[in-house]
Amino acid sequence: MAALTPSEEAQLQQTIEMFRVITQSQPLDYQSLEILKEAYMKLGLQKDVVETSKRIAEAYVQLGQLSSAIMEYETILQRFPDDPDVQKALAEIENKTNSFAGRGGAESAAAAPAPGKPGGLGAKQAPETDDGKAAMQRIFVDAKLVTAQDFGRLWFTPSSEPITQVMDPFLQVMADKGVMSLEKSLKLVIDRARIGYLPLDRYDIDVELGKTFPRAVCLKWCILPFDRMSKSVLVATANPFNKQAAAELQAATPQRILWYMTSPPDLVKSIKRVFR
Repeated sequence: MAALTPSEEAQLQQTIEMFRVITQSQPLDYQSLEILKEAYMKLGLQKDVVETSKRIAEAYVQLGQLSSAIMEYETILQRFPDDPDVQKALAEIENKTNSFAGRGGAESAAAAPAPGKPGGLGAKQAPETDDGKAAMQRIFVDAKLVTAQDFGRLWFTPSSEPITQVMDPFLQVMADKGVMSLEKSLKLVIDRARIGYLPLDRYDIDVELGKTFPRAVCLKWCILPFDRMSKSVLVATANPFNKQAAAELQAATPQRILWYMTSPPDLVKSIKRVFR
């Protein structure tokens, strides 16, 4: 492995700091745990690598994805065949698998949505008009937190005309109009989408990476690819239910996209910085 430059090492330390916080608040977010694990690996922190790998496997178990958990545990055993925690965990999985016998398979009962894939954002094919409006309406209008009149007045769906400036996210518009505070609306969306929150203002975003993605898509949907980790691209959003945005951005890269919620003002500011 090539030696890390001071800049690369500093970036990895920042990544670790950020994703420690994310995974503490979202312990089942195995995608963020994978990023944390890779950062530890690049820094040669083997003890932390193993500990994080165990957390990933535990998250898979909690989500009912037992085959993925087994694979994660087996990667640990390849290097530490006598690890008692892993051996115990695999025995428990075996017992759990046996308890599902006759019900159509161990994972047939597992249907928990994966954290980091907010609101189905990673779906293979999204309806052309699914910009997250229906999901947002269920959160705010159906729960009687925002009137249908205010919602209809403030929600904006971009037209097919060329976009020249970043569009303010719906949560920001509600805050600006005094309908609901950002703090409250952010918490509601994060809880419903089961998505990790990342403070973009504290993150050293990769400006050059952002520029490799379609400017029009990022401006129109107020999304920003801000970093790359291995085969994944990290993307910030303020609307984790926007399947159309996910489809358009995924069409621009063969890499896996991992979504993170962030503060709308910080997101808009960062997009303007990248695409000025």
